[in-house]
Amino acid sequence: MHYQVEPHEEAKLVRCTKGAIYDVIIDLRSDSSTFKQWIAVELTAENHKMLYIPEGFAHGFQSLADNTEVFYQMSAFYHPECARSIRWDDPAFKIEWTIPVFCIAD
Repeated sequence: MHYQVEPHEEAKLVRCTKGAIYDVIIDLRSDSSTFKQWIAVELTAENHKMLYIPEGFAHGFQSLADNTEVFYQMSAFYHPECARSIRWDDPAFKIEWTIPVFCIAD
């Protein structure tokens, strides 16, 4: 689960152009009524859904099909000094993944 901290937070728009993904976001905004809550959406090339990820959210996904392609649009340039991550299985969030996690890529 990755995100960028201030002053270089990013909003993202994600869609799956080939295959399928299980896309998860976590609200990390401490002043939010949904702080530490997560949602997941299945994005596929066939359903044409997109997911908007606001600033202050962590993001990660599982590929559900071979040769899956994901298209990102981001509101800001990547700044490695502001990059952060959270383990996919952090007990603070209790994310319910659709399939067992056996390979992790950055």
